[in-house]
Amino acid sequence: MTTFRAFRIFEENGAVVSRFVDLTLDDLDPGAVVIRVLYSGVNYKDALAATGAGKIIRRFPCVGGVDAAGVVESSSDARFRVGDEVLVTGYDMGVAHDGGFAGYVRVPGDWVVPLPQGLSLFEAMALGTPGFTAALAIHRLEQNELRPDSGRVIVTGATGGVASLAIQMLAQRGYRVTALTGKDSEYEYLKSLGAAEILSRKDLVMGTRPLEQAQWAGALDAVGGETLAWLTRTMQQNGVIASFGNTGGVELHTTVYPFILRGVRLIGIDSAATVMPLRREIWQRLATNLRPEQLSKIVRTVQFADLPQVFPLMLQGRLRGRMVVDMAAPLAVAAGGQGL
Repeated sequence: MTTFRAFRIFEENGAVVSRFVDLTLDDLDPGAVVIRVLYSGVNYKDALAATGAGKIIRRFPCVGGVDAAGVVESSSDARFRVGDEVLVTGYDMGVAHDGGFAGYVRVPGDWVVPLPQGLSLFEAMALGTPGFTAALAIHRLEQNELRPDSGRVIVTGATGGVASLAIQMLAQRGYRVTALTGKDSEYEYLKSLGAAEILSRKDLVMGTRPLEQAQWAGALDAVGGETLAWLTRTMQQNGVIASFGNTGGVELHTTVYPFILRGVRLIGIDSAATVMPLRREIWQRLATNLRPEQLSKIVRTVQFADLPQVFPLMLQGRLRGRMVVDMAAPLAVAAGGQGL
């Protein structure tokens, strides 16, 4: 039986630990479709799970990785055939079901998305959960009548994976994008992605009034906490906010005034549980009218063997853009040997 390497997360003596191990298909969670993983991606959620910095894992042990792209190895689901190029993001991957940080993943057929025409497997993971989240957020904003001529759109946490992709997508569609960041050294990078203006988080005066000066027609917020509360107070009439992150805090302290006096709309973006018809629609948009033209600017590739080195850098905010994991080259570790 085929043996492959996997990055598995354990709970030992009350602590979360993670390491490379050797597995076979029999060790993986059940599912109708077995995929040979060629690429994965590193998300903030993955870093929290692998290090135990966040209570992400719902079942131990579990192979990490919420994203995977590769080729169908076997399938008992008639919708997928051996050799099909496919991708999987979200659902319970990497938190309650063995995920994409392994040579193979086995998942229910209802989780699998055929690779859209026009995208390579590498590009699918260069987008991954961040690209899907950014596209879903823009899709929801536009469903709520946001248009390029509505006014300025602000993107917070601007150097992160979701935000970097969102800035490109919005700029390409004609929106005037303001990037909010705490990294003053990244202004040129953000402008190269399409940001028309940059706001420094360090210089931001949020104010304390229930309603502040109206500035934004739309907002994509990766931060939460005080930043999201400030956004509610500074939206234009009928402004709309897409909320998908909490790096700045999970609590939201605001008043009802933005909602009842300015008609502000706050939309939650849950990319993990998106239903399949909408999921396929969003991936189709990612391959067409939301495809980032400068995707290569935000992508870095890491070898599977070097994966553990990425997590602390991500949690410390020392990375920008998107990290793609090249799973094609097997780890040179003998069966039963020590992992990292």
